[in-house]
Amino acid sequence: MKAAVGQVRQEYAFSERRACRLLTVAVSSYRYQSRRSDEGLRLRLVELAREKPRFGYRRLHVLLRRSGEDVNHKRVHRVYREAGLSIRRKKRKHCVRTGQPLRACTAANQEWALDFVHDAVESGRAIRVLSVVDAYTRECLALEVDTSFASRRVTRVLEGIVAERGTPQVIRCDNGPELTSRHFLAWCIDRKIELVHIQPGRPMQNGHVESFNGRMREECLNVSWFGNLFEAREKIAVWRKEYNEERPHSSLGYRTPAEFAREMCDEKGYGKGTAWKSKNNFSTPFGNPAKGAGFPLSHSPGGDVVCTAEQAKGSDVVL
Repeated sequence: MKAAVGQVRQEYAFSERRACRLLTVAVSSYRYQSRRSDEGLRLRLVELAREKPRFGYRRLHVLLRRSGEDVNHKRVHRVYREAGLSIRRKKRKHCVRTGQPLRACTAANQEWALDFVHDAVESGRAIRVLSVVDAYTRECLALEVDTSFASRRVTRVLEGIVAERGTPQVIRCDNGPELTSRHFLAWCIDRKIELVHIQPGRPMQNGHVESFNGRMREECLNVSWFGNLFEAREKIAVWRKEYNEERPHSSLGYRTPAEFAREMCDEKGYGKGTAWKSKNNFSTPFGNPAKGAGFPLSHSPGGDVVCTAEQAKGSDVVL
């Protein structure tokens, strides 16, 4: 209050009594000068702070009480600050991310969502589960379980999924060290995958995998007892198969993710197992006949007879 009275007197040229009356402060209190000296306590705090430079005022107060000095912690804090002994804390650097809302996917492999879930085994050792979810089909593409994950381990898991399903267009994830490392960024750039990092503290921007993690937590992790890491891998793999092939998904019309993916694959004709069809409705499971269907281009697709110019006009075969 003394500082407030002094500020009012300085800014408005009030007298001492008028400023005290305005702020309801007794004049005697404003004029009071403490006769107590904190010099001894200040010297003692400086001495302790030099011995323990990373100790704050609370630990220094404990050391003072151990040495037999009965002093109030509020007084220690006041003298500690007046002596300029406050520790400068390094502010944590936060990466700046622009919020990107969830995209409306129309096909598989348009966007994969990645996240980690934590749990523990019987011995108390922590385990982590890397979950990869397709944002369109809601399929769980991987549930990798281990005690720790490096970025190279993450890319190795993704390489296995890419070999089976193809490369995604977008990967959405948080800002964990495994997902922001130079190796992971270079891996995405090398495969021309757009990497979308959500804003720190905004898990709803990765809502598909967060919803999946909630289901896994309720239906698997909270109801299972893992004796060791290998048992955790086995039980979580069984639940992943059940989730993909047996569990009805409400956002998919209560179809399973695997069933929905098959229906979309048949309807839209995408996927690695889809047969190639030419303009004359000739199809082969090997893909484009010009890239390894097993017969020369100078022959007709249906047999061993050489095509004439008239027969080849309506087909895709290039003479």
